[in-house]
This record gives sequence, C-alpha cells and structure tokens, in this order.
Amino acid sequence: MQVKDLTIEELKLLIQESVAETIQSLLIDPDEGKQVKPEVKQQLLDSLQRTQAGEGGIPAKEIAKKLGLQWE
Repeated sequence: MQVKDLTIEELKLLIQESVAETIQSLLIDPDEGKQVKPEVKQQLLDSLQRTQAGEGGIPAKEIAKKLGLQWE
C-alpha cells in the first residue's frame, strides 16, 4: 500500500503512531538499570559536599578558555 492509497483518517493515524513512536524512543533512558561505579559515586558526593559548603567550582568562562571557546 502507498500513501496515496490511504484515506485522510488512515494517514492521520499513521502520522500519530509515527510521532508517538519517535517521542517514546527519545524518552527512553539508555542508562536505566545500570549501576554507577563506586568511584564515580564518591566523586559526585564529594562535589555535592563542596558545593553545599559554599566552595565554588571552576567558572564556565575558564573552562571555555581552556577549550578554545569564547564565553560572553
């Protein structure tokens, strides 16, 4: 069957199904169910503690400069 053979309602349904499938595929988390390595978890916890203690991170402008980018 070709698109030209579809009724308007059949075409609408086909488009809706295609959009729904596309949205569903974008919403799937590829990391779902995976475990975070202990060292990564510790790094994240350390970073969180530093942030909560008021310690600032590296400014975005500095990171951009290291990467050869301009930050405005």
